Amino acid sequence: MAGIPELALRQVERWCAQRVPEHLHDQVRVECRTRGRAVTIVELRAPWSPQAGPEWTEQKIAQLRLDEFGIWSVLWADRNGRWLTYPDAPVASSPTLLLAEIERNPNGIFWG
Repeated sequence: MAGIPELALRQVERWCAQRVPEHLHDQVRVECRTRGRAVTIVELRAPWSPQAGPEWTEQKIAQLRLDEFGIWSVLWADRNGRWLTYPDAPVASSPTLLLAEIERNPNGIFWG
């Protein structure tokens, strides 16, 4: 299995697009990036002061990984940016359940 299936990637992209109301996209956005069989979800924020420079800041939120058996897992980034396994994550054959868990955020580790 090579890369992320197109349908799964579209599900994640749709979920990201719906996280922030469109009228706030000039201030904050949620996007995803792929690499191999991983999809990383990031939150982007507009520069908050001229001293911060013109670049948007990026915060890692979660990473979805697809294994060789077609099973998805979800990881979270610690304060040093290292990916750690999310405790009690549901077993998933699509990203849908894991996206719901990220949104639910019962432990407060995805959205702080």
